[in-house]
Amino acid sequence: MTVPPSSSAQRARQALAHRLKELCRDAELSGLELSARCGWSRSKSSRIMNGRTPPSANDLRAWCRACGAEEQIEDLTAMLRTAEGMWTGWGRMERAGLKRSQQARLPLYERTHWFRSYSPGLVPGLIQNREYTEAVLRSVQRRRVQVDDVAEAVRARMERQHVLREGHKRFAFLIEESTLHNALCGAEVLHGQLAHLLSVSSRSNVSLGIVLGRPDRTRMPVEGFWIYDTTQVNVELVSGYLTVTQPSEVAMYAETFGELAELAVYGPSAHALITSAMAALD
Repeated sequence: MTVPPSSSAQRARQALAHRLKELCRDAELSGLELSARCGWSRSKSSRIMNGRTPPSANDLRAWCRACGAEEQIEDLTAMLRTAEGMWTGWGRMERAGLKRSQQARLPLYERTHWFRSYSPGLVPGLIQNREYTEAVLRSVQRRRVQVDDVAEAVRARMERQHVLREGHKRFAFLIEESTLHNALCGAEVLHGQLAHLLSVSSRSNVSLGIVLGRPDRTRMPVEGFWIYDTTQVNVELVSGYLTVTQPSEVAMYAETFGELAELAVYGPSAHALITSAMAALD
């Protein structure tokens, strides 16, 4: 597992490493003795103990047995799963195809009441139409997924959009102005997607802001992210999917969203930009 760019994930890994170090100390084992009992190199034990390399579930079991602390295996495995859940590489998440990763987010969407989404390059999934979604997911599948279940993944994403129709939920979407002109889908599909934006932004529980591309803007584009209520942020990076739950980090993303929102236009001004982009495609 690659070291993720999040202090939340780092802290979770360090907490696990600290527990393993305590077990070793309580058993009065040196790192060299622990390595010998586990059949590892001394460097492997050192990397795990210092949080530089995450242990596998098998590593945890071997460590606990070497320390005579088999009763700790279940708790430590749970800590490992928590740390791993904060950072998931795309290869692991999409090993079985794209449908499962689309379905996995539905429970989070259903329990969230306030959605905030910033996207620097693509229209967010919740306000995509079917054709645009198919083009995006097909591009993802060709680039990094061996299993071709794009049709099923598209249906799963479309089904997720039922949350938009729940009036008690609120949605704030920010997209960069360049998103209106760049796509993976061709002019005809992009035109349809822009028309869909005009429609969905008319909902009373939806706010759509377009962040203007200006040479004097005070906040440059950042990685795309979703904020769920005030408790969780998900970030899509080149190498994987990051989950942030540390309150101080969630607050940082909320602050960034607010700064970007101040640079955006809404309502008639946003609609004018969208219709202008549609006219350019025509």
